[in-house]
Amino acid sequence: MLKVKVLDRLKLELSNRQYFTDTEYTTFLSENTLDETLEYDKSTMQRNLLLTVLDVLEALSNDVDIMRKLDNADIMSVSEAYKFLDQQRQNIKQRIAAIPIPEDQYSNVSLLFTRNRR
Repeated sequence: MLKVKVLDRLKLELSNRQYFTDTEYTTFLSENTLDETLEYDKSTMQRNLLLTVLDVLEALSNDVDIMRKLDNADIMSVSEAYKFLDQQRQNIKQRIAAIPIPEDQYSNVSLLFTRNRR
């Protein structure tokens, strides 16, 4: 089995496009409790990696200059680039929602009252 580092897996998820520097990618990873030097383990790291991808895509959509760097033949304008990034974000959110969180305890009892009333 091929062993891939977390940073390399992030780049692979982003189609190996260098939107940011490795240092900036490392910052995104650390914000989602991932260490770029560790080997990627899909069973424990996939959710946080996809959250990192989502953060990168949101950062891209907030920077018009970086959006202009998108070298996709289908994208002709900044507005089309924004729509493309928005679709990518929606796809990532769906993938994240499909990943079960093992530590969640499901219950049919919901919280009706809290102590902090305003």
